[in-house]
Amino acid sequence: MAEPIFVAKNERQVLNLLPNMANRHGLIAGATGTGKTVTLQVLAEGFSRIGVPVFMADVKGDLAGVTQPGEDNPKIAKRVKETGAKFEARGCPGVFWDVWGEQGHPVRSTISEMGPLLLGRMLNLNDTQRGVLELVFKIADDNGLLLLDMKDIRAMLQYVGENAGQLTSYGHMSPASIGTIQRGLLTLEQQGGERLFGEPALELEDLLQTDAQGQGIINILAADKLMQSPKVYATLLLWLLNELFQRLPEVGDPEKPKLVFFFDEAHLLFEDISTALQEKIEQVVRLVRSKGVGVYFVTQNPIDIPDKVLGQLGNRVQHALRAFTPRDQKAVKSASETFRVNPAFKVESAITELAVGEGLISLLDDHGAPLPVERALVRPPNSRIGPITSDEQQKIIHSSVIYGHYEKAIDRESAYELLQKRSAAAAPSAAEKTSPTPRIPLGTPQPPRKGPQRETVMEAVFKSAARSVASSAGRQLVRGVLGELLKGK
Repeated sequence: MAEPIFVAKNERQVLNLLPNMANRHGLIAGATGTGKTVTLQVLAEGFSRIGVPVFMADVKGDLAGVTQPGEDNPKIAKRVKETGAKFEARGCPGVFWDVWGEQGHPVRSTISEMGPLLLGRMLNLNDTQRGVLELVFKIADDNGLLLLDMKDIRAMLQYVGENAGQLTSYGHMSPASIGTIQRGLLTLEQQGGERLFGEPALELEDLLQTDAQGQGIINILAADKLMQSPKVYATLLLWLLNELFQRLPEVGDPEKPKLVFFFDEAHLLFEDISTALQEKIEQVVRLVRSKGVGVYFVTQNPIDIPDKVLGQLGNRVQHALRAFTPRDQKAVKSASETFRVNPAFKVESAITELAVGEGLISLLDDHGAPLPVERALVRPPNSRIGPITSDEQQKIIHSSVIYGHYEKAIDRESAYELLQKRSAAAAPSAAEKTSPTPRIPLGTPQPPRKGPQRETVMEAVFKSAARSVASSAGRQLVRGVLGELLKGK
């Protein structure tokens, strides 16, 4: 069995996170400046050391230090003495990712892989508009049109808008809804969304790597710029989580997780979402454990997490909360009631008294039962606390084994190009102006494609791991649980 992860210590005991219980998920909560980032760093180091890959978003730009050896200083020395931890200045192997491709390898998804439900959330669509977007995806599926990037979905919307009268068998698609979707795409594009969609799309296997010494790779998503579009940030992480749920095989209860996923600023995930989508998120969080994935939500206030999700988070580190407002007081009371009682102190009072780096900690025992909550000091990390220099970051990026794979975008034949060809074929030639050729509606069954065109679709199946499958059934499999929501309604 893998070595337990030393998290914190008080005068009575050392508090260890058991690797075989790490996929039972967790919570790191507390007000700004109370020590959440250092706790996250300590856990990430511990997982990496026992060979578990980690994914986390660097919202403030200060988690990159986990890749560099720490520096001994009076504060570190004091915390080492208080916790009895052994300080060994060392960094962890890391890979940097960035939607913009500036601070890491580019992160991309395809439009098809994102699916209409999550894309609709990015565009802030209502139920009617999401229904129209679902029909647009369905029409593309039925006609073998791959939706890979922004120009593909724009071309589909334009075509559907121009030919809505010939596509009534799919349902009513009002010009107003189509116009709203197009405006949403324009706004998303202005926020840099066009960088998110395209190929080569992110391969999940690249998040599940270890180095030559068997240490888990820490994948760091540069999110300081991405956080300027909170809904895009939250939806991207939700898409990643859903992809892990859909694609990883069942492993039951492993000795250690296959991946630990830290969801920072977790409150953004649950803002302005429908009840149905929240239920699907709850389902994914509940079931992804059996795929060997541990999900750790990081947020300021535990009441930002729905109760059904909060109830699934077995390993908890609660840093200080402030009780200045009625909402703060409610959060303190709510947080105190979720811990297993410890008669040595009053939890509700302790939450407001905790010092920086101190936490109320409740971890799972070997049988999966929560231990009584303990008030303890979190151990110091062995890696650097704070950001790294641009030179240090670029050196890690360029030395990565995947460098060069994602850096160059690929623009292969997809919906945009095929619709252009169909439009050109349907346009009257100069000699036939007196008898114009009727436009071929998208809903018309297409003859089987031969030769190179068919090879293009087969390539999509095998090389893109089912991202761009032309058939409706294959596409729905990729979208998985979340992608079926609107169709189910």
